[in-house]
Amino acid sequence: MKRQFFGAVLAVCGVAALAAPAAEAKGCIRGAIAGGVAGHMVHHTITGAVAGCLAARHYYKQKAREQRQQPAAAQ
Repeated sequence: MKRQFFGAVLAVCGVAALAAPAAEAKGCIRGAIAGGVAGHMVHHTITGAVAGCLAARHYYKQKAREQRQQPAAAQ
């Protein structure tokens, strides 16, 4: 059962890595590290890393969208 779960997690990570543009990789790596550490505390390191990566990607994507929608500052 653990092997199947681990395989599914790796597949999700692979799809997430392929779907993420290079600019968002930094956020994913930061989120994966933070999520992995937090997940390790409750014995779910891989799940925490995947969740952290997805959460960070979402945060940085939303932040970039907000920056694009703001009008250019009048100078």
